[in-house]
Amino acid sequence: MMLNGAEDEEKWLAEGIAGIQHNAFYMHRALDSNNLREALKYSAQMLSELRTSKLSPHKYYELYMRAFDELRMLEMFFKDEGKHGVSVVDLYELVQHAGNILPRLYLLCTVGSVYIKSKEAPAKELLKDLVEMCRGVQHPIRGLFLRSYLAQISRDKLTDIGSDYEGDVDTVMDAVEFVLQNFSEMNKLWVRMQNQEPGRAREKRKKERSELQDLVGKNLHVLSQIEGVDLDMYKETVLPRVLEQVVNCKDDLAQYYLMDCIIQVFPDEYHLQTLETLLGACPQLQPTVDIKTVLSRLMDRLSKYAASSTDVLHEFLQVEAFTKLSNTIDKVIEVQVDMPAVGAITLYVSLLTFTLRVHPDRLDYADQVLGACVKKLSNIPKLEDSLATKQVVALLRAPLEKYNDIVTALTLSNYPRVMDHLDNGTNKVMAMVIIESIMKNNTYISTADKVEVLFELIKGLIKDLDGDVDELDEEDFKDEQNSVAKLIHMLYNDEPEEMWKIICIVWKHTMVGGPKRLPFTVPSLVFSALRLVRRLQGQEGDLVEVVPATPKKIFQLLSQIIEALSAVPSPELALRLYLQCAEAANDCDLEHFAYEFFTQTFVLYEEEIANSKAQLTAIHLIIGALQRMTVFGVENRDTLTHKATGYSARLLKKPDQCRAVYTCSHLFWVDDEGGIRDGERVLLCLKRALRIASSAQQMANVARGSSGPVTLFVEILNKYLYFFEKGNQQITAAAIQDLIELINTEMQGDSANPDRDSDVFLASTLRYIQFQKQKGGIMGKKFESIEL
Repeated sequence: MMLNGAEDEEKWLAEGIAGIQHNAFYMHRALDSNNLREALKYSAQMLSELRTSKLSPHKYYELYMRAFDELRMLEMFFKDEGKHGVSVVDLYELVQHAGNILPRLYLLCTVGSVYIKSKEAPAKELLKDLVEMCRGVQHPIRGLFLRSYLAQISRDKLTDIGSDYEGDVDTVMDAVEFVLQNFSEMNKLWVRMQNQEPGRAREKRKKERSELQDLVGKNLHVLSQIEGVDLDMYKETVLPRVLEQVVNCKDDLAQYYLMDCIIQVFPDEYHLQTLETLLGACPQLQPTVDIKTVLSRLMDRLSKYAASSTDVLHEFLQVEAFTKLSNTIDKVIEVQVDMPAVGAITLYVSLLTFTLRVHPDRLDYADQVLGACVKKLSNIPKLEDSLATKQVVALLRAPLEKYNDIVTALTLSNYPRVMDHLDNGTNKVMAMVIIESIMKNNTYISTADKVEVLFELIKGLIKDLDGDVDELDEEDFKDEQNSVAKLIHMLYNDEPEEMWKIICIVWKHTMVGGPKRLPFTVPSLVFSALRLVRRLQGQEGDLVEVVPATPKKIFQLLSQIIEALSAVPSPELALRLYLQCAEAANDCDLEHFAYEFFTQTFVLYEEEIANSKAQLTAIHLIIGALQRMTVFGVENRDTLTHKATGYSARLLKKPDQCRAVYTCSHLFWVDDEGGIRDGERVLLCLKRALRIASSAQQMANVARGSSGPVTLFVEILNKYLYFFEKGNQQITAAAIQDLIELINTEMQGDSANPDRDSDVFLASTLRYIQFQKQKGGIMGKKFESIEL
């Protein structure tokens, strides 16, 4: 039994090294004097130090290397028969008389190396003899190092093709048999180590065994280097024998390491052609074996091999690599009932990565992998394991990164079903990844069915999911919803019928978003629908009964969409969107819809917009939109302009009333060909604005104890000048003259509180009048009678 304690171990190592050095000294002296008997005596005593059981594998290796170096010297002595005078045949017999078996076998291997080189006996016979004799040492660590020494001295003496020891055609098989036998015996010794001590020492023993694994693995490396091992021999002999040893040892450490060794040391082509045999061993391994890593490495190697040449791809199809890998993974998951979800998902990630690399055109394969993952997760509604979640995200990212095209991923029917198993937070993260992919690659989603699938994928962003109680940061929420708004503009088809279907699908999904989301998503949807309206503009007569998307139907839907927004409530945004729709209806010559949109606008203004600043902005937007309308008949236009002027005059602040009322004057004078030109009503608006400005001036005088600023009067003067130039007969030079005199009077009264901005504004206006007077011509004559 091995003792504990690093200090004790260092002491025992030092004693062992000292023993080797002491006996090596006398061995060298015997070698120098060509004294074979003494040389064998001291070399056996030196090698006896390797009989210790007190050292860990790491420390034993140090001791072994000291002895190994000395054996190199001894081998050189054995080669020179002239020095010791004994034939190699007799020498082979002589060393077998050493007292202890371990020194005897080290010496036998050393002489055996010389014997093989002498070619006085067949190499295969000697190698067979040596590998059999080494069975005499059954202590795991001592036996492993002894057989490692045998492998080391025999590497260049195998009966391989082209070697000095090649015989008939069967000699390659002899070499293979020798390595396989040595490998088999070493593996048995290595596995036996695990069961040597009671439970408390098992972890320590496992660590020690991992330090020795390369000794066993070197045999597989030697096998892979044998030139004569072609595909047929590998398929018929080497792989089955190695796998038999792997499966039968029933040790998780050995099985994991050796499977990984097989994958790493043998050629990719061999793996592809023996895939069924190699994969057949996987479900037979111990449940504790990290099979996901083994299979992942195999698939990684195979996918790189597939990328090396287009010719190779044909082989992959021929051997049905995907089907075999897929079936094996299913069997492994089925057999290893205790495998955690993360292990199974990791396997599917590797299989999907393999599929996307090797068969990028086979979307059915990719969908099959996702389907298998869904099946595995069927009893886990929502993943709570962070590692498993991370692997699912990797699974979902893989197609996006491969194709750089969400449209391809949308054809995978199982893609949304996998996403359903993510927790709500990760679902949103994945949805953002999908949107980012669309925006980055400028991908347009052009069919209704794909839009349906897409919105199923990003549902975490467009509605509250069940159990979604996390308080989202306000900035993060805005970023998410802005992303959805941008996404809506990427849903586009030139065909009106398909585009109409897309709009209806987006409407269906976004309407469940709730009051916080609608202000972000509705504007994008409205403008997307208006873009379709513009495309259909002027085709109304041709589209009836042919295409479901007509401007009338779209406007009906738009009315519902914006109504939902106004109920949120987001009245100011809804008002702006109604005005956009009204202008679109005007361009389509649909008076009824344009009037309805304006009616809804006024309802919002009356009932929902209470803030005075918001009212001011809204009334100016209404006036601006109404001015551009050409579709209205006299009655409808009068109704709407009357409402607009009435609301303008009822704004909270007098200056706001004044400015809104004089802006209304433009509703009665439109320069466009055929536009309305009602000079009398223009004048009425301007006079009304003047009365309000006078009232504002009086209120300012009362409040300040002196006259207030005259900016409003100067603004109205500019409106007079505008309509005067446009040829409005109701705006006369005399009226402008009176207004200038009124302003001058007011400014003289305002001398106690001069307003520089008003002064500059008036001076600029008067300069303009002077410029027009001096310009001459028709306009000059019009301005001639105005005295400054």
